[in-house]
Amino acid sequence: MAPEAEAEDLLAELRRLRAGVPLLSGALVAGIDGLVLAHDTPDVAPERVAALTAAALGVATRMTEATGRGGFGELLVRGESGCIASYAAGPSAVLTLLAEDGGDVAALHLEGRRAGDRIGELIDAARRRAARPAPPDLASGQQPGSQPPQPSRQQPPQPDPQSPRP
Repeated sequence: MAPEAEAEDLLAELRRLRAGVPLLSGALVAGIDGLVLAHDTPDVAPERVAALTAAALGVATRMTEATGRGGFGELLVRGESGCIASYAAGPSAVLTLLAEDGGDVAALHLEGRRAGDRIGELIDAARRRAARPAPPDLASGQQPGSQPPQPSRQQPPQPDPQSPRP
């Protein structure tokens, strides 16, 4: 899948999530390196949120490892007027949700976990497709599944072990 198509699929998932979760005011998918993969975050700078998500992920991962709690799963930060929740989205991305105060945190977690799983699947599928070898070039006359012709490599003649040496 082309990066544009991947971003469109991710954006569609973020919009579906925002439409289904009351008081959800923004959603963003970032790589673990802090780069924005997709966002639906009006009134928020997505690059800044993605960078902060990566930093928070680093701390949360170290905390879970240091305390023997396994790999990163999710992180919730409550502020005076709402919360920010981040969820693992496969091994290479994080979903961050911005919710207004008064939202149902249990519903946020339920939908955030589901969406994180789905986003992880979308990213993994796109990477698998990108890693596949290109189909054969049919314009060259090569049939699908056939091997391209190999140049012939002739071996030098071997001396006959029965013949006397000069």
